[in-house]
Amino acid sequence: MRIGVLAVQGAFREHAAMLRRLGADVVEVRKPEHLDGLDGLVIPGGESTAIGRLIRLYGLEEAIRRFSAPVFGTCAGMIMLDRNHLGLVDLEVERNAYGRQVASFEADLPLAGDAEPLRGVFIRAPRVLDVGPEVEVLAELDGEPVLLRQGRFLVASFHPELTDDARVHERFLELVREQEAMSVRP
Repeated sequence: MRIGVLAVQGAFREHAAMLRRLGADVVEVRKPEHLDGLDGLVIPGGESTAIGRLIRLYGLEEAIRRFSAPVFGTCAGMIMLDRNHLGLVDLEVERNAYGRQVASFEADLPLAGDAEPLRGVFIRAPRVLDVGPEVEVLAELDGEPVLLRQGRFLVASFHPELTDDARVHERFLELVREQEAMSVRP
């Protein structure tokens, strides 16, 4: 499996390390042509304004919109995928809604379909304000969605790459396998 990690700014190295640990062949994406032949793409956390500027500068904005494989966005990556940015996921988020850097925190999150809670690391995290009808909530914090799926998209307002728990990345790779299986069927 070849998985790209958008590597223009943010926590791309941590995502790459987690994906390699799970057996994926990781490609750092900095140009549109780096998306060619990928089975999935991760848009990491970082600074959403900087990521937005850089993907426009490098010509990646439209290339990501055209990318047809599964996409996983964390924190700033979630912001980039929402209605008001790339418009690929039917949700609206508020930036830095849980507070500034000094207000960062960790919390155990009940994970849909799993008995063991997931540790979420929230750093200047976005808050989900509204979700469309096709969006499935997979985990919540105090009744608010923090891990969601819409078709081939997975988004998290926290940083799963900053823990040793690989379950969120495993779910993303399952999406990739699902899409591959659908494209092979006659």
